[in-house]
Amino acid sequence: MNENGSERAVDVTRLWSGGLATAVVAALVIFAGTLIVRGVFGIPVLAPEEAGHLGDAGTVGYALMAGMVALLATALLHLLLLSAPRALSFFGWIVGLATAIAAVTPFTQGAELSSQIATGLINLVCGIAIASLLSGVGRSALVRRRGDRPVPPQRPALRHEGVLPDIEQEEYDPTRYRAMDDDAEYEHRRAEEERARHGHRGI
Repeated sequence: MNENGSERAVDVTRLWSGGLATAVVAALVIFAGTLIVRGVFGIPVLAPEEAGHLGDAGTVGYALMAGMVALLATALLHLLLLSAPRALSFFGWIVGLATAIAAVTPFTQGAELSSQIATGLINLVCGIAIASLLSGVGRSALVRRRGDRPVPPQRPALRHEGVLPDIEQEEYDPTRYRAMDDDAEYEHRRAEEERARHGHRGI
């Protein structure tokens, strides 16, 4: 856990374990997307047409790069959580815009339209996975500082000697009214004993 004098406390272990898991997911998205596009639709994406369903070494490098991007996004999220106001909103905008750029970039390359569309879709899914997973990780990594205590809810202003119009007094001072009931019961018992004693003397 690292506070670094900021207004927030961040569980670093939870944040970076989530970031590593996100990096694995990002790499698997590239592999799965390549397998589906090349194996099912027969579109040569992320590798030459003669490569296998999972592409070639370039595809492996692309998957590793996606994992590195996820780790860089985790570092960015860590920095924002420690210092920036509305950290998750800024993170969402930054990663969202980067995802849009990654999805559009294939259309600037000299490749077939089908390959451009497939590559753009894979980039888009990968970016969405990174953004959504790390946003959840960021929320779960925020912890309350030890000195912070939740402010108890304020009672509404009381009227007529501390009593709300629609609430009985016993609800605000049960001990006092329990004692009053005990005293009344005691007085009633004494009166019954006195009446019984006088009745016995009259006989």
